[in-house]
Amino acid sequence: MKYIGITPEGFLPGEECLIAVLLDHGLDRLHLRKPGASHHEVEQLLRTIPDRCYSRIVLHDHFELAATYRLAGVHLNRRNPEPPAPADGYTPALSRSCHTIAELAHGEGYAYQFLSPLFDSISKQGYTAGFIPDELTEAASQGIIGERVIALGGITPERMAAVRAWHFGGVALLGYLWQAPTPEGVVARLKRIRTV
Repeated sequence: MKYIGITPEGFLPGEECLIAVLLDHGLDRLHLRKPGASHHEVEQLLRTIPDRCYSRIVLHDHFELAATYRLAGVHLNRRNPEPPAPADGYTPALSRSCHTIAELAHGEGYAYQFLSPLFDSISKQGYTAGFIPDELTEAASQGIIGERVIALGGITPERMAAVRAWHFGGVALLGYLWQAPTPEGVVARLKRIRTV
């Protein structure tokens, strides 16, 4: 199972340290998602993150920085639906957001796809589950949900058994992960969700 972290929209004090410690303690990928941030602000954050982490960081905005820093990839979404052109021999891995089971069927060319919101969101008020359990069970039985589909939305340790039963290849963590934004806090939360 893959464990992917998504940054909060705003900047956290010492966020570069939190990102590094998570990647050093079992997080497979970190999605840098700052939809309101400028190119300069995102680049400033990247410059403070140890370069050993770059190969596991995915951008949601300002895709040109992925080539500059040789990051793991870019994530396509409603704001940025088109991949960047290859630059300097660099072609980023692609991932994308999906909000229906039908969208998953067109997943060729993507390293993985997020399916959300699986459960009621922790970080977004009023963002409720988009699927009923029977729908997910059926998609899993048909092989639509598999190792390249990542569950997103309201992921907590208590919900991991259901995520596994539906055959998701991993989870993307946002609200749960950042509730204790200290190095010890984020590592404890990651370890807890990895061991259930």
